[in-house]
Amino acid sequence: MSLHHPKVRRAAMAFIFVTAVLDIVAMGIVIPVLPHLIEEFVGSNARAGLLNGVFVALWAGMQFLASPVIGSLSDQYGRRPVILISCAGLAADYVLMALAPNLWWLAVGRLIAGVTSSSFTTIYAYMADITEPEKRARAYGLIGAAFSGGFVLGPVLGGFLGEFGPRVPFWVAGGLSGVAFLYGLFILPESLAPEKRMPFSWRRANPVGAMILLKRHAELTGLAVVNFLLYFAHHVFSAVFVLYAGLRYDWGPWQVGMLLALVGVLDMIVQGVLVGPVSKRFGDRATMVFGLCGGTVGIALMGWAPTGVAFIIAMLPNALWGLAMPTLQSLMTRRVSESEQGQLQGANMSVASIAGVASPLFFGWVYSVSVGEGFGPMTAWLRGLGIDAKLASAAVDAISTPGLAFYLAAVALALAALIGWITARRAERDEVTVV
Repeated sequence: MSLHHPKVRRAAMAFIFVTAVLDIVAMGIVIPVLPHLIEEFVGSNARAGLLNGVFVALWAGMQFLASPVIGSLSDQYGRRPVILISCAGLAADYVLMALAPNLWWLAVGRLIAGVTSSSFTTIYAYMADITEPEKRARAYGLIGAAFSGGFVLGPVLGGFLGEFGPRVPFWVAGGLSGVAFLYGLFILPESLAPEKRMPFSWRRANPVGAMILLKRHAELTGLAVVNFLLYFAHHVFSAVFVLYAGLRYDWGPWQVGMLLALVGVLDMIVQGVLVGPVSKRFGDRATMVFGLCGGTVGIALMGWAPTGVAFIIAMLPNALWGLAMPTLQSLMTRRVSESEQGQLQGANMSVASIAGVASPLFFGWVYSVSVGEGFGPMTAWLRGLGIDAKLASAAVDAISTPGLAFYLAAVALALAALIGWITARRAERDEVTVV
């Protein structure tokens, strides 16, 4: 039977759902402990914040280079082999990081992880293969729920295992990635029919060439900017959250893991339950913008939150952020052909990876200076401009807060909401004009 037969399609969706969960659980396990492992190597919270930002940027930089290649390879050879190879490579990489004797080996591990985790582009393309355009928002919501489910279990396991040592979670993550490989090897079917495949081309597969697709479809350009800003804001968590929570609320790996699990539960509810009916009722554009606005409010409150309880409360409006990504993906996939879905996802991941390089470096630096290890030069610079010493000091004190990175992330999300509303509205108007 064809993958478009309802029973086969449901089975394929279940297979890709489980594979995604296993992969994300493995990634989520290391989140509560990686910054602390870095801190052990360098001996400073502020320096660890800066270096963790660098490590996240290394990971994203490799995604930028690898994602379009992997997306184009999946367009030629199919989705299944790409997913399997990536799972196997990720398992080996976690073992490498578990054994890392210093920061250099840990950095190599993050570089490899950036390549192997680029298979997420193929997972999104897989869903586009087996789902009708009008149902893709719900399908991407289910994938988002799978990711969220992985982040529920992953950080909890990571926080628990991290109490036994910062390297223990890496061993378990490697085992889970190995299970994902075996699961896919025996169960995961291919989704891209041979007649719909596109020959591999380096022109499309290099990061710049992949984004030519975005330029060729002008209506995608504005949505790609929204994609960039969304990921840019999101990386404030991977760059500074663990260290921020430890500094401001005295949370260790276990508390951080539990909080990240709660984030995952809320996101799973939003993406797995709310996206479908809300986008059906109000449309993808309104749902996307509403989600971005909710994220703006929530992340700004997180930067303000004077207590851990206030931070947890701020997670409620922030959870609405989960409405944005599936509907943004749906809006973009409607504007390209089936044979270009892998290339589109590669281009999207390249855009996200650019954000993933710039954002952690930026937020890591912001966090480092905002906790007291960097505003001295800024005060001197302001005084050099002729600004009164007291005024310069007051200006620096006004932004010298650990929550500064979260405030700036909220600004990025608010800008994404504005651009998304204007771009999607223009695209919808053009569609009506063509009809």
